Amino acid sequence: MSESGPEEPPEPRGTLRPTSARALTVCAVAGLVIGWGIHPALSRIAGRPPLVSWPQVLALVLVAGIMGFLAWQTWQTVQVRGQRLEPQQAVNRLVLARACALGGTVVAAGYVGYAVSWLGDASQYADRWILRSAVAALGALGVTLASLVLERACRADGGRSQP
Repeated sequence: MSESGPEEPPEPRGTLRPTSARALTVCAVAGLVIGWGIHPALSRIAGRPPLVSWPQVLALVLVAGIMGFLAWQTWQTVQVRGQRLEPQQAVNRLVLARACALGGTVVAAGYVGYAVSWLGDASQYADRWILRSAVAALGALGVTLASLVLERACRADGGRSQP
């Protein structure tokens, strides 16, 4: 204690690490396994494999575009103009970025696994599902990449490591 009163403890400063490669790898492996296994499993259970439609693909491309725009807008605000986001807004964007990065990875790998499950299949639909799955995987990969950029844009220190 000092004469002027009790000393206040310093404000806690936490650090939040970017999404790890390990987490992304685990999500990718899980997505591959699920995507590859869903074709034979649902063919046996429901009598037909799940369909991959263009609206599904377009939805992923739309989400990737939204995440890309949000990443660009956040980067301009925080890194270029040096302004600070409101704390709640920064947390919301960071949580959204991390969730979409992990979710996008699972979905992208799931579509890749689904496409792989059709290789060598003699069905008349095989080429169609492989193409649509590949395009959907690219859309989901766009979601992942834009989300990782958004996560980095939220860093108030500009992404530089602290001493």
